[in-house]
Amino acid sequence: MVTSNPFAELSSFIPATVMQGWVVLMVVFVIGGTVLDMIHKGSAKYFFENAKRAKKSAKRTVGGGEKVSLAVQTVANEVLTSSEFANPRRRVSHLFTMYGFIIFVVTSVILIYSEQTSSLVPLLWHVGALMVCIGGYWFWFFIRVDVFAEGNPWYRLVRADMFIVSLLATATFGLIWSFVQSAGAGGLSRLFFALFAIAATFLFSTVLWSKFAHMFFKPAAAFQKRVIKADESRENLPADYDLTDPQVQAKYPDIPEYMGKNPPNMGLGIKREAPNHY
Repeated sequence: MVTSNPFAELSSFIPATVMQGWVVLMVVFVIGGTVLDMIHKGSAKYFFENAKRAKKSAKRTVGGGEKVSLAVQTVANEVLTSSEFANPRRRVSHLFTMYGFIIFVVTSVILIYSEQTSSLVPLLWHVGALMVCIGGYWFWFFIRVDVFAEGNPWYRLVRADMFIVSLLATATFGLIWSFVQSAGAGGLSRLFFALFAIAATFLFSTVLWSKFAHMFFKPAAAFQKRVIKADESRENLPADYDLTDPQVQAKYPDIPEYMGKNPPNMGLGIKREAPNHY
């Protein structure tokens, strides 16, 4: 089952050109939805204006070589390994879902456009779908903030859940369809293929209203965050001061007025406990 192309048998009732046209339409939906999302939320405008403000308040110049280094660090940490997740369970769940989704989508396109492929591609298609299910269901039932931390039931749905629900539905129905098709159940096979196609169409056509688009500008935000640390502009936020420093107390006289000449160590604050819910 896992080494055969599940899309190959569709040619008996769906022409290959129709499936290939569907792939093109989904690409158009993703690009169009992302662009409209950026226009609606002003994401690109925000990043450009924020970069201009940071440049004006920068205390040092970040050269081209250093920016390339920061970009590589962003790709290696925030993109490839999702280091921004302090909760290790959330991080592993995200990596399973992210890499599974990439493998699932890429192999789907290969299988649709080329029915004659090596057995490795269908195997990766099934592995990718399974990775999405492992990471996604783990997140949905055990890690979600509104379920784990706030006590809401797992079946409570809000608009923010559109992406993960449609993604899980696509991967789940895809695996069931492949299994049923290999078992020779024609009617059930067509039913689950229809559910798979509907879920996938919903996933890619609702980019404007779901969290899908954030995966494209999230790396840009992570890179900009590294740049403002490197040029010391810090988004116009104050530096980390030693409150016992006489020069700092002279600059901010309310510190000794309210906290004394030797302010106590306030402790770790929110970092006292390891992140558990997010």
